[in-house]
Amino acid sequence: QMQLVVSGGGVVQAGGSLRLSCVASSSILSTFLGTTMAWYRHAPGEQRELVARIDTNGATMYTDSVKDRFTIAKYNPKKTMYPQMNGLKPEDTGIYYCYADFQGITFWGQGTQVTVSS
Repeated sequence: QMQLVVSGGGVVQAGGSLRLSCVASSSILSTFLGTTMAWYRHAPGEQRELVARIDTNGATMYTDSVKDRFTIAKYNPKKTMYPQMNGLKPEDTGIYYCYADFQGITFWGQGTQVTVSS
């Protein structure tokens, strides 16, 4: 089992920045290295959507609406994944979920609320 512990949400004004973190506790390092990790967002009235993903080889992908504003990275010694979110917009508001996929076995962390005020 992999537990994903999420922190870093909050309220920020438009144009501001936030950094979330997702720690894969109870995971050994070799497992973490072999895990694809991602952030999903559930905005009010919308379906949950994939925001950013980082693969086991370090390749990243971003949904169009966050390209050039969000950066996702992993810090392997701490088994942690971070999205750095800059230039936040009101439409970025939502609950952000950490997701992990280890060889087809998937895990979800608890959501964290991000609210961007205009």
